[in-house]
Amino acid sequence: MKGSKPAYFPALNDVLQAAKTISEISDETPLTDSIRLSKQFNCQIRLKREDLQRVRSYKIRGAFNKISSLTREERNKGVICASAGNHAQGVAFACCHLKIKGTIYMPSVTPKQKVEQTKLFGGEWVDVVLQGDTFDDSSQAAKIHGDKTGKIFVHPFDDPKIIEGQATVGLELIEQTKKPIDYLFVCIGGGGLASGLISVFSQLSPNTKIIGVEPKGAPSMKTAMDLGEVVALEKIDKFIDGAAVKQVSSLTYPICNYYLDNMITVDEGKVCQTILDLYNRDAIVVEPAGALSIAALDEYKDEIVGKNVVCIIGGSNNDITRTAEIKERALLYGKLKHYFIIRFPQRPGALREFVVDILGPTDDITHFEYSKKSSRENAPAVVGIELKHPDDLKPLIERMKTNNFYGDYINDKPDLFEYLV
Repeated sequence: MKGSKPAYFPALNDVLQAAKTISEISDETPLTDSIRLSKQFNCQIRLKREDLQRVRSYKIRGAFNKISSLTREERNKGVICASAGNHAQGVAFACCHLKIKGTIYMPSVTPKQKVEQTKLFGGEWVDVVLQGDTFDDSSQAAKIHGDKTGKIFVHPFDDPKIIEGQATVGLELIEQTKKPIDYLFVCIGGGGLASGLISVFSQLSPNTKIIGVEPKGAPSMKTAMDLGEVVALEKIDKFIDGAAVKQVSSLTYPICNYYLDNMITVDEGKVCQTILDLYNRDAIVVEPAGALSIAALDEYKDEIVGKNVVCIIGGSNNDITRTAEIKERALLYGKLKHYFIIRFPQRPGALREFVVDILGPTDDITHFEYSKKSSRENAPAVVGIELKHPDDLKPLIERMKTNNFYGDYINDKPDLFEYLV
């Protein structure tokens, strides 16, 4: 614990009431054993499958709890929200179920699958507006529209009713496990789920260590905890869209800062490899934010040996069109995919020489961009090479230099990499 005790803290009775409220629409999601992960980390690892909710994420809990609490007058005004996808679907489902008009702002970069699912769950009761590059951009636009129209803003995490709804995940966990949970790993975007879990476990299972996990490219909660105050990040990596938040809230930060046992970040590439492993080895489809809690296990591999561990899979709203990017990021993170500027001599047979004499027996060219310019002795090409093992990189570069093919290595030059690749 650090900092001062939070002014707002969800009461257990309020969480119990939230559980009653959402019982008509929310499924009790399973807590399943992961044989593979348990063997890998030499402990008992279970997965709380919030990806199996009817809107494929836990967000329906908070959204329905909040909208159900509105007065008749407020319901008549309609609701408005901003979301990168999962909260939007929860709000859409609640609006359709409760027959309340809703307007949902989503970032323009939101995966198509999430946009279509939001429209499906909302039906005639919901209008979707794509605006802004990030959740924070959409949120600002939604608030402005809400102020003009009088619609009730349903925040994805900065609201007691939202937090109390998400806290019901904790109630289910307590009921589903016979022995105490030693470690609980939870993804953090704005911190609503983590704050809800904290409220339950601090009262019913105080010895459970709760570990918050954020994307390395969007460390809004960790930055706030390190600085001792809520701050807005100037720039974030939007890839893990379900957790790409520039700023956490004045409600969630004090709770997480005071009660979380640790707050860590995980590289987006590591998350991508986790997504692929879950799909290929466990037949589990998750979105990037849903894989964060599992991707964090390597950081705790020594501490969790012999322990009872739970990872919350927050959602499975992934777009299959992102598979190529997910694989690419995983290979880059694993140091198996490398991009070079190769200087090919402008003579017949140069490419064949490169393939036969420079590439290793298991190296594979996966990207090639070349433009022949007869006025130059050597013409550059951007070449992507996939390796079987990270140790194959050094001898590959040495062969390039020895034979005068080497131009530059661009994996570690982000501006050049983004421009060329």
